Order: sequence, then C-alpha cells, then structure tokens
Amino acid sequence: MAEEWIGTHTDMFAKGEGVSFAITLRETKKLVGSIGLEISKEHSRAELGYWIGKLFWGQGFATEAARALLHHGFQVLNLHRIYAHHLTRNPASGRVMAKLGMSHEGKLRQHMMKWDVFEDVEVWGVLRGDTSHIASADFSPGVDSVSSRLNDCKH
Repeated sequence: MAEEWIGTHTDMFAKGEGVSFAITLRETKKLVGSIGLEISKEHSRAELGYWIGKLFWGQGFATEAARALLHHGFQVLNLHRIYAHHLTRNPASGRVMAKLGMSHEGKLRQHMMKWDVFEDVEVWGVLRGDTSHIASADFSPGVDSVSSRLNDCKH
C-alpha cells in the first residue's frame, strides 16, 4: 500500500496537482514523516496533509515542516488558499494548524470513515494575505530540510 501511494507522487507533481516531501533528521537522515499539498490549480488552493512517526510526536516537526510548506505554497506555487483538516479526536493536529496561523473554519460531522467508524473532522484554512509570519519563521537546528526547495526547515 505504501509503495502504491509513493508511486502516485511523480505523476501528481508532473501534472501540477501535488507536491510531497519527506521530513528527515539532518544528522542521521532518519525518516520522521511526510508532508504535502494536493493542489487545485483551477481554484488556486491546496489541501495540506502530513504524517509524523509516533517516535517524533510532540517535538515540533509537523509545525516546522508545515510552516516551510505553507511558505512554498504561497511564494513559489502562488496559491491563494491552503486548508487542512484533522479528526476531532486528534486535537494535537489542531494545535499545529493554530500555530501556523490557520483559522478554524468549522466541523464536518461524521465526514469520513476510519476503521469502520464515522469520524468528525475539523477544518482549518489560511489565505495568502494572512501569512506574513510564515516567511520570517524562526527554525531551530536539527532537522534536515523537507526538500531542497524547503531548505529553511532546520529543526
């Protein structure tokens, strides 16, 4: 299943429909997680998605990588809006989105099914004009860049 998912990235990138990056530790190159944008060129928006390995939860990796990717989305990809959602029962992801300056836009009740259970999701969004804090974000040393395009991410 993972190989299938990874295999879709090149095609999505070539079509301008998405970008995906590995999040790795600078010193060891160990994989921390992944982050990406699923792009709608027609509407000049993208959905942010990420996963972080359990060993790395609560250490700021998602916030740092997402901050760099938001900057990339607005400054390089020229997007107007970036949004994300998280399961209501995962408030840690909501805290990440709040730290990014995203606004909570609402709850979608029983919007998706995960492991045979309908789940509520919280929706967050940010517009290009809301992001002055992203470009000047301070990153701490230790994490390799999300990619060569996102080389400001150093946690």
